[in-house]
Amino acid sequence: MSTQNLLVELFVEELPPKVLKKLGEAFAAELTESLVAQGLAEASAAVSNFASPRRLGAHIENVLACAAEKSVSNKLMPVAVGLDVAGNATPALLKRLAALGADASAVSQLRRAADGKNEALFYDSVAAGVPLAEGLQRALEAAMAKLPIPKVMAYPLADGWTTVNFVRPVHGLVALHGADIVPVSVLGLNAGRETQGHRFEARVSPVVVTSADSYAAQMKDEGAVIASFAERRADIVRQLRAAAAPLGFTPVDDDALLDEVAALVERPNVLLGTFDAAFLEVPPECLILTMKANQKYFPLLDASGKLTNLFLIVSNISPADASAVIQGNERVVRPRLADAKFFFDQDRKKALDSRVLGLAKVVYHNKLGTQGERVTRVQAIARAIGQQIGGEALALQADQAALLAKADLLTDMVGEFPELQGIMGRYYAQHDGLADDIAFAIEDHYKPRFAGDALPRNDVGVCVALADKLETLVGMFGIGNMPTGEKDPFALRRHALGVARMIVDRELPLTVHDLIHISYQTFDGKTLAPLSEIQPFLELFCQERLVRYLEIEGYEQRFIAATLSVQGMPHWTAIRERLIAVQAFVALPESDSLAAANKRVGNILKKGEWEVGRVADPARFVEAAESELFAALGAIAPQADAAFAAGDYTASLQALAALKTPVDAFFDHVMVNADDPALKANRLALLNQLHQTMNRVADISRLAA
Repeated sequence: MSTQNLLVELFVEELPPKVLKKLGEAFAAELTESLVAQGLAEASAAVSNFASPRRLGAHIENVLACAAEKSVSNKLMPVAVGLDVAGNATPALLKRLAALGADASAVSQLRRAADGKNEALFYDSVAAGVPLAEGLQRALEAAMAKLPIPKVMAYPLADGWTTVNFVRPVHGLVALHGADIVPVSVLGLNAGRETQGHRFEARVSPVVVTSADSYAAQMKDEGAVIASFAERRADIVRQLRAAAAPLGFTPVDDDALLDEVAALVERPNVLLGTFDAAFLEVPPECLILTMKANQKYFPLLDASGKLTNLFLIVSNISPADASAVIQGNERVVRPRLADAKFFFDQDRKKALDSRVLGLAKVVYHNKLGTQGERVTRVQAIARAIGQQIGGEALALQADQAALLAKADLLTDMVGEFPELQGIMGRYYAQHDGLADDIAFAIEDHYKPRFAGDALPRNDVGVCVALADKLETLVGMFGIGNMPTGEKDPFALRRHALGVARMIVDRELPLTVHDLIHISYQTFDGKTLAPLSEIQPFLELFCQERLVRYLEIEGYEQRFIAATLSVQGMPHWTAIRERLIAVQAFVALPESDSLAAANKRVGNILKKGEWEVGRVADPARFVEAAESELFAALGAIAPQADAAFAAGDYTASLQALAALKTPVDAFFDHVMVNADDPALKANRLALLNQLHQTMNRVADISRLAA
């Protein structure tokens, strides 16, 4: 059956820019999925999605005008129910056939087949294929209903009475199969071939689309619109680089800003603007955020990464003389930058520590008190961590940084740009003459903010960052605010990942168990769930984030499980070294046999029928294999233990390879569950020795197939 390419376009009022990319992808994907399900398109069909400020569209290749016929088999009912003793159809069978569009003449064509213990009647028929008009109508309605619309808008149709709902009012529908219009309708609009181009620069209006395949080219040529989101975004990147290169500068790299700007223009035109160099006295983070967030500009950085007083504008129009556009943008950005300078100057008139008392008036959470109370808790936790990893000097620095960490929340700059919290605290601390260790800790205590973000730059920052995250985790778990499904309004998963990363990457001699206990004590006077209830859940929560982090780093899940399953593992500081050792051990030819034997030993010892001794008595050995295993352990265990104590986990595990032969011989020739209780106990003690020796670095039974 012949196929042609299909085009569908919705012409709408300006769509929300921050979700345009997702809307365009979802519209094309849902439309295609429905057509494939109806047999009108292949699952492998090439699909192009279109998304611009005023349109959503999809181009799907090789779509059928009508789906192929398909055989349908309907199970009706048991033979005993459908036919009487004379073999005639019962009323129940006739009623069922009528529901399927068949009459009594079909009874003779019914098929009998086994259905479990009984025999059933089946009605086989051929269903006509779905015509494209019918299938596309269904697909359009399904796709529009499933779009990830953040907020639905209700608007009246042309009749003035009927109200419909969509993300924005829709004013046009194009549906072409090859060059033919597909007669579908949505939201009171019938499909045609006319659409609108650029609001100001379209060469013709309306644009009459000749065929599905000519759409993109016609929109670009006649409509002055790059309909493809990806193509438009790539064009913006190209123009930004081309404009910056002659100057030796680089545009600020920001994927989210690129996506948003690509969703604001239909045919981008990059222009160069400038602002007064005097504004460069303001911290660059403030200026960059002002230009990006408020004006959607791309600030330019010089070769050393320093902010310049030049920026790039992505305009939606391309006049012959762009000077008016440039001057207009420069005029608009000036008061924005002036506001930033004003906030910066005003904030520096008050010392950062003078703002701390004001935090007592800022509510943090109705069950956990004010920001002032929270700061006190974070101070206590940071002091305790500092004492453990650096002594009294670090504890005092951590206490001071924790006291000031939230003070910038009360500054004008952070009030205007919450994204700058911590960053402005650092600038104001340096302005007040505080040491860089304290200032950087104030900025860094929010780190890591996201996966892959840098960790705090110094030990003071690590102490405060850990304290801040632990206070949040313990407090929220304590009042029952745990993440559920995809919902995590307090970013607890991110906090737990940050705790795990700092402990592992900085190799801190801290345990999550102790940190939770320390943090819980600081909530004295607050009504939290008992520590005994919180601790196991929160420890597991942090460990799950650690596992995810290690998986992203490329470690196999079974290696991670084996390493984290070691009984009495004090902390996570050497977990990477242990994982590397496990990887090396698995490469040994003896590893599979030893892992299987270790699993068997563990299962025997888990039965718990006996109180197992720690050391076997060689005088009680009966079989030669017992003595040989005991002797091998005596020779190998000291080597493995010495390597373990020296932190050479790879050597410790590899020393175990020599145990393969005596372990195999033991299980081949020795009956552990002997009738003599004393003999059995001694053999269990020997296995316990073996188990302790083999599982210091990792629980290698987890590596067994």
